[in-house]
Amino acid sequence: MTDARTQAARTTGLTRPQMAWRAAQDIPDGAFVNLGIGMPELAAQYVPDGRQVTYHSENGILGFGEGPAPEDIDWDLINAGKKPVTLNPGASIFHHADSFAMIRGGHIDLALLGAFQIAPNGDLANWRAGNEGIPAVGGAMDLVSGAREVWCLTEHTTKTGEPKLVESCTYPLTGIKVVSRIYTNLGVVHVEDGRFVLKAVAPGVTAAEVAEKTGAFLDIDGEIERIAPPA
Repeated sequence: MTDARTQAARTTGLTRPQMAWRAAQDIPDGAFVNLGIGMPELAAQYVPDGRQVTYHSENGILGFGEGPAPEDIDWDLINAGKKPVTLNPGASIFHHADSFAMIRGGHIDLALLGAFQIAPNGDLANWRAGNEGIPAVGGAMDLVSGAREVWCLTEHTTKTGEPKLVESCTYPLTGIKVVSRIYTNLGVVHVEDGRFVLKAVAPGVTAAEVAEKTGAFLDIDGEIERIAPPA
């Protein structure tokens, strides 16, 4: 694999902050949302004006905001990914077990998670890629089982250009038939009736390009949004 191809796989379409911004635009007003470790954490910076979104972290925070300025970091206030956060008015901190009681009790409206592979039936693999990664599924299994809806935020392909949207997951599964939407650097894909459906494309990207980099059939019928992200 050449360095040029690897770089192209990383830089096509939306940047990671723009991907998080686009996902945040769809989060409904009043939702309680868990942000997965990694790129999904960026969504906390992009709550649309006039919308109330309460972010949850499984280590025991409800109502956190975007990251603090370097001079304001308090290492007693971190999310599940050990990133420093701020607390919005009305935020609360509680025991780890209580946090998982919220998840398992069905009190989280939406989980926004990363992904290694997603299948058109909604299967998700996001905790181990082959022999690499943390050897435990962790809280992701609870989130995909307990959250009312699961969206994924991920690059459309791996660093070497292999598709992450595949016909069938080959990595260990996190959940079966759980994902309903996918936000990538190339666009927005919904999971509907056992198939991938393209809903939006990034600037400079065509529907045909998205289909080419998808490892399963991609339905591109209907109106396709052209994403116009902030700079």
